Amino acid sequence: MNSSTRLRRALAMGTNPQSGDLPMLIEQLGSEPDFFVRDMLTWSLTRHPQAEVYPLLVRALDNPRARAQALHTLSKLGHPDTWAVITPALLHDDDAAVRTTAWRVAVASVPEAEVDDLIAELIGELGRGEVETQRSLSRALASFGPLARDRVQHVAHHAQHALALIDDPDGEDHTHLEFARKVAALGIDSAD
Repeated sequence: MNSSTRLRRALAMGTNPQSGDLPMLIEQLGSEPDFFVRDMLTWSLTRHPQAEVYPLLVRALDNPRARAQALHTLSKLGHPDTWAVITPALLHDDDAAVRTTAWRVAVASVPEAEVDDLIAELIGELGRGEVETQRSLSRALASFGPLARDRVQHVAHHAQHALALIDDPDGEDHTHLEFARKVAALGIDSAD
């Protein structure tokens, strides 16, 4: 079946939502190669009742081939329990598409009480991945404004001090070493 036929079929399943179509739509999330068809699958799934779609999408997160699209679809579904399925494993997944999608979903769904923890998880990704992945991370962190800025500033200071030690390990100014030790011992939040 060609992509045009698959696109029309996904459109029909969303135009006239039937619960019986859900297993096929979910299965296609992990196997559909065409971007436009995948996007239509997401649209079709969002046309079905949240109570039926949400648990199927959560289960689809266990399938590495469906994971990124399932996360994307969860972001469109807007289910109130979405944050509960955003795990550190998803935020740090080996697949950059999964990681970046998880970041976007996390930023959109994180409860206020969990923001600090999410920022800490995101900061752990600094320096990882290609330029586009790094941009996605920067956008995710930027969405938290000054709250993230302070945390990123601490990491930047630590990195600067580490670079100074690398450049001059036998230098007379060991305050950089002491600062790096303090940051390591106390953690990012406690460093002054």
